[in-house]
Amino acid sequence: MRGFDYYKVTTVAQGIGLLTRYQEKTSILAGGSDLLARMKDRLEGPKLQLPQHLLDITGIKELRYIREQKNGLKIGATTLLVEIASSPLIADKYPLLSQAAGQVAVPQIRNVGTLGGNLCQRPRCWYFRGKLFKDCLRKGGNNCYAPAGENQYHAIFGGEDCHMVCPSDLATALTALNARVEIATPKGNKMIPIEQFYVRPGKNGLKETVLGSSEMVLGVEIPAPVPGSKGIFLKLKEREAFDFAIASSAVMVKVKNDIVSDARIVLGGVAPFPLRAFGAEAALKGKRISDAMETVCKAAVDGAQPMSDNGYKVTAAKGITEKALSFLA
Repeated sequence: MRGFDYYKVTTVAQGIGLLTRYQEKTSILAGGSDLLARMKDRLEGPKLQLPQHLLDITGIKELRYIREQKNGLKIGATTLLVEIASSPLIADKYPLLSQAAGQVAVPQIRNVGTLGGNLCQRPRCWYFRGKLFKDCLRKGGNNCYAPAGENQYHAIFGGEDCHMVCPSDLATALTALNARVEIATPKGNKMIPIEQFYVRPGKNGLKETVLGSSEMVLGVEIPAPVPGSKGIFLKLKEREAFDFAIASSAVMVKVKNDIVSDARIVLGGVAPFPLRAFGAEAALKGKRISDAMETVCKAAVDGAQPMSDNGYKVTAAKGITEKALSFLA
């Protein structure tokens, strides 16, 4: 690992000040499970450099909290994944989020990994992570190796020029929960829907999120559950002990007299961003879950464009969505 400057800040203002000063040469450190691995592996490319400055934000005490408020729930960026998974409040009112947090990696990772880190982690694509593929698009090169290479874990939706998949389980769950992300900037704080937080490869092949070099995630805000709503998060993994999602499904529905009046269906592990299955949602509204299940699951994977080795993901995404719906029926 190469040398770097280390700063442990105690306020958001200090953090923004250092980010503004050092810009792209700085990386934010919290749990470090992703960042330190990339630094140890010396992950670099034409437009991807190792950080020269690490900004440790774990000393900002006000960023670690789970707080219920009148209009919903707020969770701070440095809140540990284990705290989200084990929170009685979240398990009672937002079980979908509790289920997602409890399936991230292994207990050791969940005991150090944070909400913000999970949302902002870099792709797990082996071409992005591999030292031999220096001209990978996401490193600033001009080539995506996935279409002609080993692509069994890559995207079947929305790949465009880059076919990585979003690795964040919490992003999938929070999209189903219609969450907003709070971001600190040099000009003050702002809130954006989580669906606007992630960047499509066609817009920017170098970044996964809209965060600028002088910005940082402060936390998320989740609307209060409405009467009659229920949800579930299910994840298909190659190794059941721990792994990133082959495909996952987060489903939130509002039901009255057995009829679905509103629905949010989000797929994970199949696109470079949490994928809203709008067609599936439309197919479910106004119907009983059990009556519409076949149509909804078919609509969930409509438009998929698998490559040579990942066609099974279409079946996997369809199947995990069907299983999620069956729990809610």
